[in-house]
Amino acid sequence: MQSDNKNPVFSQVYRVYYEDTDAGGVIYHSNYLKFMERVRTEWLRSFGYSQHELAKEGLLFVVYSIALRYLAPGRLDDELIVTATVKEAKRASFVFFQQIYKQCVDGDNVLLCEGDVRLSLIDGVHFKSKPLPVGFIDKFLS
Repeated sequence: MQSDNKNPVFSQVYRVYYEDTDAGGVIYHSNYLKFMERVRTEWLRSFGYSQHELAKEGLLFVVYSIALRYLAPGRLDDELIVTATVKEAKRASFVFFQQIYKQCVDGDNVLLCEGDVRLSLIDGVHFKSKPLPVGFIDKFLS
């Protein structure tokens, strides 16, 4: 998996806490999804949108599919760089390419996990697919 587009990359730094790890101090596999969700939410917020406000308008983004690769373990107290970039946009969905790195002091960051996350827009009342508003995705690709 890799992003072959020129769309902007959004990133945030997060710390790995005890609650994110298993008994061995390694990030529990499903918690990588939490970090990815957080950075997508902050990405949306950086454009002036909040999940809460969109929901009031009857618009919900739901994860339609995920494909991940785990490449190295993240551990307790690591600082993570979590990225998101729009890889593909369609009528009612778009795909993020996301990566999670362990931030290293020497700058030689280690890729821990990467994957594609497809989000669909649905009507919050009927839970049916809904087209993205005109111009919505264009804001994120410029």
